[in-house]
Amino acid sequence: MGYALDDDGFKRSINYHITKSLPGETSKFVSCDMEENNPWTTLDSRKIYENNWIGLTEHQVINPAGGKGIYGEVHFKNLAIGILPLDKDLNTWLVGQYRFPLNAYSWEIPEGGGPLHLDPLDSAKRELLEETGLSAGNWQEIQRLHLSNSVSNELAIVYIATDLTMGEAEPEETEQLTIRKLAFEEAYQMVMRGEITDSISVAAILKTQILILQGQI
Repeated sequence: MGYALDDDGFKRSINYHITKSLPGETSKFVSCDMEENNPWTTLDSRKIYENNWIGLTEHQVINPAGGKGIYGEVHFKNLAIGILPLDKDLNTWLVGQYRFPLNAYSWEIPEGGGPLHLDPLDSAKRELLEETGLSAGNWQEIQRLHLSNSVSNELAIVYIATDLTMGEAEPEETEQLTIRKLAFEEAYQMVMRGEITDSISVAAILKTQILILQGQI
């Protein structure tokens, strides 16, 4: 099995076979048919661990090749929400914080979790205010991302926030945040230099750069 892009640019799975070749020739892959059916069979599932934010399930499976094995799946109990604020002069705001799993400091766009049962835009408004003190008159959803789809179902929704009003930040008691206002171009260059590595931030900043170049912002 391999992959191909459809007319909308989405990657689809595709079956192929190898054609026989004459001596000295290279074998060729020939596509047969497009497949979107689930090739996995789940035999049994059991929860391994759970807390207020994530759950870990181990599945006994038959894989696409027909062999038995296990598959560990991390279930996230909240949406991941990202907000890229832009003022009229194309300045933005980054949030710096120490990320425990990485054992490293990270510069990111304002981000947080949104309960699955709530409108994600309401969660975005709350997160932007909590982390930066900003409120926005205009909101535009620009991206949806699956952040690590080989092991988790975590979905991120990213917004651009404009028509900004400055208030007072209200960070959670567990957060020690550094807020930095800078030109969006500098944030873009930080991505290009590898100084911003958070996946939501990288995707949001690159998508926003494209929208700016296309005259859509």
